[in-house]
Amino acid sequence: MTRSEALQGFLDAALAAFGERAQASEARVSLARIVALLGTARPERPDIGKRLPVCGRHLGDALEVVSGDPMLDRVVERFKALEPSLEWKRRSTHDGTASENFLEGHANTMIVGPAALEDRRDVWIGATLMAPNVRYPDHDHAPEETYLVLSEGEFMHGDSGWFSPGVGGSFYNVPGIRHAMRSGDKPLFAFWALLPDPSKH
Repeated sequence: MTRSEALQGFLDAALAAFGERAQASEARVSLARIVALLGTARPERPDIGKRLPVCGRHLGDALEVVSGDPMLDRVVERFKALEPSLEWKRRSTHDGTASENFLEGHANTMIVGPAALEDRRDVWIGATLMAPNVRYPDHDHAPEETYLVLSEGEFMHGDSGWFSPGVGGSFYNVPGIRHAMRSGDKPLFAFWALLPDPSKH
């Protein structure tokens, strides 16, 4: 089974950028497992493309990345080509730590993963878009997670306090750690790659 050119092109570009930018040894191990798993393609779901209003207002600005890095530029261009095929959704539940404008001010898309363009359970890769001045709720999940950040914005995990990875920055979340993000005066955009159960791979 082969992937569409748009999806395979994005995955090649994104995984190369993730691999170059990952700092933590745990992230590099996780990404190597993800690359191996994605060597086997799964069927793509056609005609699922759907945008939310926040995408129309802010996605274009968020993807005007000025990085000076050809690798990051390639990820953005490949994502732009793929994006019409993706379904954007809201996170509907939170614990009160989110900003009041959170529901209308964010969108998530799963590129590979459960109910994604490539529907699978062993790897999750997706992206989050947030309008300016939005705080994502504190949350946690069992899968370990590596971020690749393509905008300004702040993140926190565990007891870290808020930190700014910067454009092209990357960081790793251990399984189960509480984490969140918030945008400043510009939209926030970040990719994430999760490995649900590394013990099985």
